[in-house]
Amino acid sequence: MTARVRGKSGDEPDEEPPRYVRIGNAMLALTEDVIYVGIAILLTVSAVALLISAADGLTGVTETGTSEVVLLVLDRLLLVFIVVELLFAVRVVLGKREVVAEPFLVVGIIASIKEIVVLSVQAAKYVGKGEKFDDAILEVAVLGVLVLVLSGAALILRAKGREPEEGDKSASAEAKKDSEALKPRSGGAEA
Repeated sequence: MTARVRGKSGDEPDEEPPRYVRIGNAMLALTEDVIYVGIAILLTVSAVALLISAADGLTGVTETGTSEVVLLVLDRLLLVFIVVELLFAVRVVLGKREVVAEPFLVVGIIASIKEIVVLSVQAAKYVGKGEKFDDAILEVAVLGVLVLVLSGAALILRAKGREPEEGDKSASAEAKKDSEALKPRSGGAEA
């Protein structure tokens, strides 16, 4: 038999979950936090290792061509950006207790740009080699379209995030002020 507690209005019953459900929920939340902290630690170590690897790659400028070294370093640095953006996503999950899509869209954009850079350099080597060059250019074009689609999705998410919540009285008051400010004034000098 569960105890029913009246809501604040007095007419809605609120059921409090049993103690074992609350304890189980708390244990699951703690487990999630431990896992997310572990992921954050591994991502941090990965980012530091990639930075060290990129710095180490700069030492190869004298042994190999500059363009190959710069491409290698740029490739690793873009991987660092991806790892840091994933770390940000983990931090948001821990802080807000919700998964947000925007960091993952940014990761997709960075990963696509990374591949475009690598493929562009490779495509330059394939000039005049027919099918290999055509395949590389087609892949760059597909990745370019993917960057545009992901960017559009990120912009839509940002615009959606700026919209006021339904039923938010302060937001509707702000909207009313904005609409009144746009109305032309009558009888006075216009500024």
